[in-house]
Amino acid sequence: MLNSSNSNGAFLIHLGTNRCFVTKAVNGLGLSGMSDEFAVLHRKGQTEMKSQGEIEAAISQGLARFELEYMGRGPKDIQTHLLGDLLVVRLHGVLTAAEQHLVKTAQVEIGRDLLKQVRTQLIELARPLMESMVEEVTGVRVLSLHHDISTTTGEEVVLFTLVESPVFRETRQR
Repeated sequence: MLNSSNSNGAFLIHLGTNRCFVTKAVNGLGLSGMSDEFAVLHRKGQTEMKSQGEIEAAISQGLARFELEYMGRGPKDIQTHLLGDLLVVRLHGVLTAAEQHLVKTAQVEIGRDLLKQVRTQLIELARPLMESMVEEVTGVRVLSLHHDISTTTGEEVVLFTLVESPVFRETRQR
């Protein structure tokens, strides 16, 4: 076990044979700014370091669950890409039957604008929930969230800008 600290308080790094744990020792809050060898922990106290793929999969699962529970329909497909301090989530097939009908009305611009306004308002209301999920998975605070939806293809894009790049364990290339 290695004891260390940073500006956020004390933490413990536990090194095992195949595992690395980091435990927050003050206030139960996650840490950031550690070396690339170690993962940043979320509020639950102790977790195993995640790979980039595991982080991306957890974000995909969290946003798919959010879409299903909060918007009423889950995506047909979802991809998440962690690119440095950017987290890009692309969701396919997110429009409900009512939304699809709305954008095909005689006044297409009105239906499109109304759908975008409603979706944007819902995302803004749910922003704290979505940011909390991303912060818990990545261990890094969200700086900003950007969102858009295509009423033509039913594709939605959510972009999270993080305060810094999340730390993750490297995986072996095959």
